[in-house]
Amino acid sequence: MGSISVSVEFFPPKDEAGEARLWEATTAVKAIKPDFISVTYGAGGSTRDRTIRITKEITERTGINTVAHLTCVGSTEEELMEILKQYKEAGIKSILALRGDPTEGPTATWMSTPGGFDHSDQLVELAMKVGVFSVGVAAFPDGHPASNGDFEKDVEVLLRKEQLGASFATTQFFFDSSKWQDLVSRLEVRGSRLPVIAGILPITNVKQLHRMAELSGTPIPREINERFQSIAQDSEAVRAAGVELATQLCTELISLKVPGLHFYTMNSADATLEIYRNLSLEERA
Repeated sequence: MGSISVSVEFFPPKDEAGEARLWEATTAVKAIKPDFISVTYGAGGSTRDRTIRITKEITERTGINTVAHLTCVGSTEEELMEILKQYKEAGIKSILALRGDPTEGPTATWMSTPGGFDHSDQLVELAMKVGVFSVGVAAFPDGHPASNGDFEKDVEVLLRKEQLGASFATTQFFFDSSKWQDLVSRLEVRGSRLPVIAGILPITNVKQLHRMAELSGTPIPREINERFQSIAQDSEAVRAAGVELATQLCTELISLKVPGLHFYTMNSADATLEIYRNLSLEERA
């Protein structure tokens, strides 16, 4: 299987029951020895403090490398530097630098924070000044919602972030392997050496799928939408179809020499573990 990486993403839970589910899922994914676990912010940076705490606890409990998200939303440069210091003190060595989305979603008008940043390349620069972090950034195989279909603009943005010190990119979830291949090919033609890890969403709930697509700006192909709408009331059928779809996508990506697979777990490990077994990733280096 070569040196393909496998990683998973969790979000900070809202209550004690959610936290219990998170620790159950965290324990379960230890079986696949993920290369890293990332922890998100909520919309508009709403769970920043919980992100810091949960990322620190995952690091302490599992010993697995963690990647903490950091966004520009609602924070001044001084506040962002303070968060980076907290991450450093917690032993966190990697961050994912994101502009972040307004609370209303990715297509809403961006609202600047006085004394803050408007673009994630500024956040990459700030993190690199601290000097202790591996910095990752986001990539969008279907195009960033704010780019209005200008895919070359997305490529330029990624090249800029790489020049500033970003050492890897993780994509938003997508459904067509050729979109990932096109993005990577465009970067390589420009001399980029940035590893672009593929973000994978195992579909386990149709309403959740549509909410995730709306929040991220990711289009759902018509055939996939129709397939899942036809079985939306059968949770087991949805889960089975989701695992099948993700397994096929991952298989195609592996054949295209993807450097890593990053699973958006939605704080539940079962589907990710099944996909991992389907791919025989136990043999990865």
